[in-house]
Amino acid sequence: MSTLHTLSILVTNESGVLSRVVDLFSGRGYNIESLTVAPTIDRNYSKITITTIATNEAVEQICKQLHRVIPVLKVSDLSVNDAIEREIVMVKIQVKDEDADKILRIAEVTGAKVIDITDKNYTLQIIADEKQIQALIELIKPYGYKDFVRSGKVAMSRS
Repeated sequence: MSTLHTLSILVTNESGVLSRVVDLFSGRGYNIESLTVAPTIDRNYSKITITTIATNEAVEQICKQLHRVIPVLKVSDLSVNDAIEREIVMVKIQVKDEDADKILRIAEVTGAKVIDITDKNYTLQIIADEKQIQALIELIKPYGYKDFVRSGKVAMSRS
């Protein structure tokens, strides 16, 4: 049965590495649900976090094949039980005067921050797990939004 997997991949920070990793997924017909990549504290290395929907067997095979890609140093399949996962979302909402207090209350209840206010728009930011982000999305749906941006997931093992 296919489930959502979060893969954490430590690579040497050199050109072409990300392309080779992505090619491995697309070459086997797997979609990447989200992708983040950035240098670690040691800028010689980068951490790639990929979420994909696949069977456990397929992910095991992908992990083995990733190890064969020369600059890949470590691959971990992080399950929800042993990982801390977060995303960032920014959403711009066109606010009517009568809804301003409601939007601020939604931000407070969901743990979102108001990061920009203009005379017509509020921009909210939330750094949270999937459940909290979905709660914010559901609560703002009735008000609509002008712009919405969501990062890919970042994750690390608890142990």
